[in-house]
Order: sequence, then C-alpha cells, then structure tokens
Amino acid sequence: MILSFYIARKFLGMFTLVFGVFLGILMLIEVIDQLRRHAGAGISMGKAVYLSALSVPESLYQILPLVMILSAIALFLALARSSELVVVRAAGRSGLRFLMAPVATALILGALAVAVLNPLVAATSKEYDALSAAMDQGDGSILSISAEGLWLRQGDASGQSVIQAARANADGTVLYDVTFLTFVNGGPPTQRITAETARLEPGFWVLDKAKRWDLAGDNPERDAVTVAEPLHLPTDMTQDRLRDSFGTPSAVAFWNLPAYIRGLEKAGFSARSYQVWFQMEMATPLLLSAMVLIAAGFTMRHARFGKTGSMVLLALMGGFLIFFLRNFAQVLGENGQIPVLVAAWSPPLGAVLMALGLLLHLEDG
Repeated sequence: MILSFYIARKFLGMFTLVFGVFLGILMLIEVIDQLRRHAGAGISMGKAVYLSALSVPESLYQILPLVMILSAIALFLALARSSELVVVRAAGRSGLRFLMAPVATALILGALAVAVLNPLVAATSKEYDALSAAMDQGDGSILSISAEGLWLRQGDASGQSVIQAARANADGTVLYDVTFLTFVNGGPPTQRITAETARLEPGFWVLDKAKRWDLAGDNPERDAVTVAEPLHLPTDMTQDRLRDSFGTPSAVAFWNLPAYIRGLEKAGFSARSYQVWFQMEMATPLLLSAMVLIAAGFTMRHARFGKTGSMVLLALMGGFLIFFLRNFAQVLGENGQIPVLVAAWSPPLGAVLMALGLLLHLEDG
C-alpha cells in the first residue's frame, strides 16, 4: 500500500508538471493571438490575459489525453532511469500490479475532469464568446455557417421570414449584423429590417438599432424608418431549436446534458450528437486509463535495453491513433452509422484491451 501511494504521488506530480507546462504554453500563444486579433479595438494586456484565461480551459480539456500519455511516459522513463522498476520487480511485484496505482490515479483524474473541469469549460467558453463578440469589429465571427454568415428561416400561416446574420453567440440566441426579410406566402418580399443585434426572447425577437423598409411601397429607401426603441418581432423560434441547429454539445455542462437531451427529444428534435458527447464524457476516465496502459506497454522497461526514443515514439503514435479513432467513431455515431454506445465506448475499451494484451505478452510471454 505504501508503494502504491508512492507511485500514485509521483504520477500525480508528473501530471501536474506536464499540465502546468501546457497551460503556460497555451496561455502565451493565446495572449499573443488575442492582442493580434483585437488590435483594432485597442485591447490592453490585462484584457488579453483575461480573454486568454477564458479560452485556454477549452483547449486544455481537448488535449487532456495527450497530457495524460506524456505524463505516463515521463513517469515510467524516470522510474526506469532510477532503477526503481528493477527494485519493484525484485521485491516480487508484477508489472500489472505495479500499474494499479497510476491507472487508479488516471481514473480519478478523469472523473474529476468530467465532473469539475467540463462545467468550468462550458461556462468560460460562453463568457469568452460573449466578450469576444462584443470586441469584434466585423472581421471575424463566433459562428460561421457560410462565407456570407448564417441563415435562419421562420414562418407560420401568414408568411415566411428569412434571417441572415454575420455571426451569432455560442448557442445562437443572439445574432449580430442581422437582416430580416418578410415574405407573404407565394409572393415577393414585403418588408426588410436590419439591426445591429437580434436577441431571442420567448415568443419574439428583440432588435436593437433597427431600420425598417416597406418593400411594397413606391420608394422603400425614402420611406425607410429608423426605430430608436427596441423592436419586437413575433417568432415561433425557440432557444432549444436554435441550440440544436447552431450550438455544440461542449457548450452544455456535463451535469445539464441529461435534462437538455430530454428537452430536445420532447420537443421532437434530434439529440443524437448530444447523446454521443454525453457518453464520450462518461468514457473519459477509461480513455485516460488507456493512455496510461499504452505508455506502460512501450516504456515500462529498463533503460539499459536501449531504443528508448523509438519506444517513446511508438507510445505517442499509439496515443494519437486512439485519439483519431475516438474522433472518427464520434462522427460515425453522430451520423447514425453506428450505435451511440459503440461510438463512445469502443475506442477506449479497445485501447485498454490491446494495451493489456501487450503488457501480458511482455510480462508473462
């Protein structure tokens, strides 16, 4: 038990070190990018650091498997160079029993990442999108569907409205540089409205700094009206429908995903991408454990055996392969080509089984 705690403590320290290195590198890159992106808005260094602090957690969360496999490789190389692996084996402890401590640590770290870091990433990403949109001067967008921006359509028995916007916030409930074109069923456009922003409220859009043209008149430009007060336009659009169309599953916190999925299904919309994402988040601890086992299969050997660089390269290639297969399975699951559970759980489970097979071959073969 003392040895297991010792190995777990060393692995946790190595993970903290690698995580901190990546955090520093990403923060430096992001600060420089924010200063360049918002140079026209006169962004200060403090504001750039604040925006970077909101953006970096999402990047760190995405590369967490890479951080885990690098931490495991560094741990096993350090133990091999100090001959601690030789001492452990001489004491009669097998390699698989030795791996219980780092694997258990990876499981705990994965559970904490899903339970704590995931909601934090969802919150910081939304805040970053809002602040970045407020500083954007039109040379970029938060959400781009095409080169012209994004398009929406809404309608009822009386007619249709086509909505075009340059960009939107993370869940599509706030549109920027927006244009509304109203059509009578089977007829030409009857009204055009432009606004700086359009915010979705229950039952209507709230347009700020709007200008309205009556296209049925003789001279629409002459009769155009600038509306000083916020303009309210009726709509059957809902926040759930907009999120389903434009939002990403990562924008919803892990603990809110089950209720959000039920709400989408109750409203009659597809929630498959959210179901796949939820199951993938559930499988994250298993994926991180698989990264530890892959690293052990290639690098948990004595340093005197040589070919250390080749073994490290093979371990990294194995980790990247599993990461690629996981993303590929996610796409297949979201498109309905394979079941949701297969898409989420088969890559980490297959990685664990293959790594265990390699370890059993090396230890007992």
